[in-house]
Amino acid sequence: MTGDTAPNFVEELRWRGLLYDMTEGADEALTSGRVTAYIGFDPTADSLHVGSLLPIMILVHLQRHGHVPIALVGGGTGMIGDPSGKTKERQLLSDEDLQRNLDGIRSQLSRFLRFEGVDNAALMVNNADWLRPLNLIDFLRDIGKHFTVNYMVAKDSVKMRLTSEEGISYTEFSYMLLQAYDFMVLYQQYGCTFQMGGSDQWGNITAGAELIRRVLDGKAHAVTNPLVTTTSGVKFGKTEAGTIWLDARRTSPFRFYQFWLNTPDEDVVRYLKFFTLLGPGEVAQLERSVQEQPHLREAQRTLAREVTRAVHGDQALAAAEQASDVLFGGEIAGLGADDLLDIFAEVPSSEVQASVLAGEGLPLVDLLVSTGLESSKKRARQLIESGGCYVNSKRIDETELRLGLGVAIDSRVIVLRKGKKQYHLVQVTG
Repeated sequence: MTGDTAPNFVEELRWRGLLYDMTEGADEALTSGRVTAYIGFDPTADSLHVGSLLPIMILVHLQRHGHVPIALVGGGTGMIGDPSGKTKERQLLSDEDLQRNLDGIRSQLSRFLRFEGVDNAALMVNNADWLRPLNLIDFLRDIGKHFTVNYMVAKDSVKMRLTSEEGISYTEFSYMLLQAYDFMVLYQQYGCTFQMGGSDQWGNITAGAELIRRVLDGKAHAVTNPLVTTTSGVKFGKTEAGTIWLDARRTSPFRFYQFWLNTPDEDVVRYLKFFTLLGPGEVAQLERSVQEQPHLREAQRTLAREVTRAVHGDQALAAAEQASDVLFGGEIAGLGADDLLDIFAEVPSSEVQASVLAGEGLPLVDLLVSTGLESSKKRARQLIESGGCYVNSKRIDETELRLGLGVAIDSRVIVLRKGKKQYHLVQVTG
């Protein structure tokens, strides 16, 4: 990702539409010198998802403007769960699951933030380091006394749960105190004076700033970003197929690329500002392409390329683009069976026994009929003669061709195509 930076961090957030609210004096503090700021990440899975990209990008901008970013992974609070935006309490994590999740998240964050080699290197901390050793009596005496129940109940995240059928457990109710304590610890240990997060985190963040004022007589700030939804009101990152993960084992680079490529025209310019480092000139040019030549989808292609490269690297991007081209008749060479199963997951498919392909092989005309691509052997021969039949992206002109096991990619998959876009996937079994 490349691009120019705005004059300062606050202007960067404003231009990109990433600034929702901030406490009084935050603007001046951010423009008068280097600050240290943190954002928390939820370790409930071993991978972050596309919804996590917004806070990641905010930390990236923070570092590019000379400030020090801290990525706090909630190894302690993750065992409890934040009630913000939740309708019911989450399942508690075991120590083993939590550690596996933390390792996965660390690896993903390192793709975006510079943790060494610069004088404002990013930091990664785990709040389990200071929360797990806490003594309950000491915590209630030293921290809990600064928060009235009235203050906590008035916060939107708690208020919503109190009126729900599920209610809120004492465990989750305590989350605000623990997050406030995190902010105070980071203030003491790293001089961290800013906490950033989604607009639904305002209550938790300002509680931390208030704790720092009460206990340490310090000044700390909150900065929040808007929650991302599509123009149709759907929560960003949610699809019919489920969550879009940053881990290639959970969401393949091809499906990840396709997610961004399918961004509606109404959302793509906003997402270019949110999720890439492209500057105003580049974004303006792409915005014009949406208005003047929307059928080319150049803005969507740029968005898909930039984000896929950032998350998965150049090699995975090249493979994802090749896989996307395959859908429009591109070359299959170099793609494995797993790639093709992923690419063609939504096209009609059937199975053929390996024994049927052994020996003399299976007549192609028979396969075209059995898969339903043609209604008769006569029509199948006519399709081949007209040049409209493809096997593994290769045009076939031999009407009597028989397919052997060697035709199957990795001995598992045969891709049939009729015309330009009508596909059928044959899986070899047995």
